[in-house]
Amino acid sequence: MKVEFYGHVRQYKNIQKEIDANIREVLLSGNYVQGPMLKRFEAEFAAYSGTKYAIGLANGTDAIWLALMALGIGPGDEVITHANTFFATAEAIWIAGATAVLVDCDRKTKCIDPKKIEAAITRKTKAIIPVHLYGQCANMPAIKKIADKHKLKVIEDNAQGIGAAGKGFKIAELSDATTTSFIIQKNLGTFGDSGALVTNDAAIDATVRRLRNHGSTARNVHSYGFNSRLDDLHAGVLSAKLKHIDAWNDNRRTWAARYTAGLTGAKNFTLPVELPGYRHVFHLYVIETKKVAQRDQLVDFLVKNNVDAKTHYSIAIHKQAGYPWGKDARIAGPVDNAERNAATCVSLPMFPELKADEVDYVIAKVKEWDQANS
Repeated sequence: MKVEFYGHVRQYKNIQKEIDANIREVLLSGNYVQGPMLKRFEAEFAAYSGTKYAIGLANGTDAIWLALMALGIGPGDEVITHANTFFATAEAIWIAGATAVLVDCDRKTKCIDPKKIEAAITRKTKAIIPVHLYGQCANMPAIKKIADKHKLKVIEDNAQGIGAAGKGFKIAELSDATTTSFIIQKNLGTFGDSGALVTNDAAIDATVRRLRNHGSTARNVHSYGFNSRLDDLHAGVLSAKLKHIDAWNDNRRTWAARYTAGLTGAKNFTLPVELPGYRHVFHLYVIETKKVAQRDQLVDFLVKNNVDAKTHYSIAIHKQAGYPWGKDARIAGPVDNAERNAATCVSLPMFPELKADEVDYVIAKVKEWDQANS
């Protein structure tokens, strides 16, 4: 048996008629950029997100960067995020010209640790960017409380958590803006790059719409801006898929529960944690080996046994060759949890179209490795 990491082709085949119909509609409309399909998807995504506005953008990195710009954050300002997220989160801060301030993650959830945020705040701090890592919500009530106390803006990086929820709160409910990526690997993904920003703030909405389209608010009228538009073909794919996202997330949760039940009691790694009352949507199912040296051994063993295991993210931001990307950055306090997460993480295959026998095969091979190393 061979178990792939992604199920893109299976997913397309399952709803091919819906996707193809939307693509055909766009092609026959003759409107491929900022046309009616984009407007339709933006309305659908805003409704799904429970926000007043949704703005389609070229990618998730641009979404964070343009959110920062819309909030007036740039050179001389500091933005707090955590060290064990994907590089693009910090990269967007640097593109905006601000200083990225890295803090540690919570040992259990791997999301930003609110207790570390307040100690990192200076007079230059303007915003916090929590990431809903692997599909689990960060502790937004605690983050919001800190932000309100210090008059800081909050931008949620929700590239991995569409459809997730916390205990008593929803994503996008406790922030100024929430960004996402729709690259194909995500829970809601299209056939290429794209992203979006959702918000309840009319000024942010208006500013980002202008910035994404060369500063234009009317034909042939331009102010300061860029080119970061979600095209209508991608919007058509996303519109078709959005109708299925909750069911797909339910499938992810089913496979995650199966992994957890089958792997409980292992001696050489720990399993992901879902906080009580939270809805984890398992963009990734990440286990952590107890010893650093074991991580690559486990990945190699699984790959040799036809299980396409990967690592997310095996190098913390502050240890990347691109750090600090020619801009200012600082690390606020120890980041031991983030560094350990990077050094020991193993992602098992996770997508909605997995089959029970595939999950069971992965479980069997992981347990085989665990027993051989105990």
